[in-house]
Amino acid sequence: MLHLSLILHLFIGATLSGVAIVVALVAGFGGLWTILGAAVAGFLIAFPISWVIAKRIYNAE
Repeated sequence: MLHLSLILHLFIGATLSGVAIVVALVAGFGGLWTILGAAVAGFLIAFPISWVIAKRIYNAE
């Protein structure tokens, strides 16, 4: 399940980081640390989300 969770994290983390960066830029925050913070926040939020999705996939089988 760990392998599936890490693979899911690659896609979910990239998506959430991209969304967070776009939200920060649209809100008018264009500083370096704001963009990096948004990217890191999306990356970190993706860990529990990918774990829950992987767990649901394994329980469905």
